[in-house]
Formats: sequence, structure tokens, C-alpha cells
Amino acid sequence: MSPENLIIFSTIAFIATITPGPAIMLVSTNSMNFGVQKTILTILGNITGLFFMSLLSILGLSTFVLYSAPIFFLVKIIGACYLIYLGIKLWKRGLNFKPENTPLSDQKNSVISSYKLFLQGLFISLSNPKAIAFTTALFPQFIDSASPLKYQFITLVSIFMLLSFCSLLGYAIMASKVFRSSGGLKLEKFIGKTFGAIFIGFGLALAATTQK
Repeated sequence: MSPENLIIFSTIAFIATITPGPAIMLVSTNSMNFGVQKTILTILGNITGLFFMSLLSILGLSTFVLYSAPIFFLVKIIGACYLIYLGIKLWKRGLNFKPENTPLSDQKNSVISSYKLFLQGLFISLSNPKAIAFTTALFPQFIDSASPLKYQFITLVSIFMLLSFCSLLGYAIMASKVFRSSGGLKLEKFIGKTFGAIFIGFGLALAATTQK
């Protein structure tokens, strides 16, 4: 693969990863709720989903999801319902901000919460037809059929996952710092309702997505 193509691919991937969407909203919310360290699990879940989507795209299997009406509809509805569920939950409960010095009594649930944080990121990634469509359109454009597929896959997916990780981590750090520096406890309810409404909006937009 030529250096020029790598630069073009990296530029497109960078723009895609910094563009606000459900994953960035989820990471920002979790960062304000649980702190940056735990939110890394959500980020890892998300890029794990990106890995599987990229693999399906390069193998040509993601087109089956995009052009099979029942599967596309199922993925879309599941993703939309999950986003709306997160939105309603945030709207009703607000954020669950706790100080950095969490009591030892809360450690019992740390494994469960960490597991859920990872699954949230994974589910948001895999249940978004728009993300599937993006990877399906992007990766084949930069695959050279005359060169070994394995090395191209490793290179492109590594770049995509690294950029996504850095972008999501940046948003997580920024959200956490802004939230805590502006008096987190006072803003819990307002931010919860605002982010809840945005999640619901993302869910409704996803539900309205049509096959192309």
C-alpha cells in the first residue's frame, strides 16, 4: 500500500472518529459518571466492535447485513431501542456522579460494572448500521487485491482502532474535566436530561435510517 493511500485513509478515519455520535456520547456520559479510568473499558468495547465490523467489511460479509432487509431492520431496531433506553434512563435518573474516593463497600460491584461498561461500548458499535455502512464503504477502497490481504488488514484496522481509541479517550478526558471543574453535583440533573434527550434523538434517527 502506497504512503499516499495510507495518508488518505488515515485522514478519513480521523475525521470519522472525531465526529460526534452515539459512541462519543456514551463515552462522555460514562466518564462523567465513573471517571476516565473505568471509561477506558467502554472505549475498548467500542473498538472491539470496530475490529469485528472492519473484519466483516474486508471479507465482504457486511454487505449481507446491509442488503438483507430483515437483518438490516433487526440491527437497526435493536440499536435504536438501546439508544432510546439509555436516553430515558439518563433523563429519569440523571448522572450518577461520585467523588474519586469511592468507599470500599462499593468494590463488590466493580467487576459487574466494568463488564457492563465494556459491553455498552461493544453493543453501541455493533448495533449501528451507519457504522457498518461506513466501514463497508471505506476499507475496500484501500485494499490492493495484488498484495497480501493479511498485512493490509492489520495496517488499516490498526490505524482505525488507534485513531478511534485516541479520539474517544480525548472526549472522555475532556468531559470528565469539564464536568468536575464546573461543579459536577450541581449539574447532574441538567446534563442527565440533556444527554438523555440527545441519546433519544440518536435512537430515533437510527430508527428512521433506510437501506440504500
